[in-house]
Amino acid sequence: MSSAVVTAMRGTLWWIRSVMGDLDYQRYVEHTRRNHHETEPISEREYWRRRHAAADADPGARCC
Repeated sequence: MSSAVVTAMRGTLWWIRSVMGDLDYQRYVEHTRRNHHETEPISEREYWRRRHAAADADPGARCC
């Protein structure tokens, strides 16, 4: 494959993962380490548990 096709595929995969939330925990860990040195990031399992609990408690603009 040409490098342009590979680059496009990587970009598309990154975009899909971003939209689906796959990178959210990674971003959370990076943010916590960068801005909250004294705090250890919570586990990925705990992160998703809290995130879903917060979404259920305050559905916001969701339709369902």
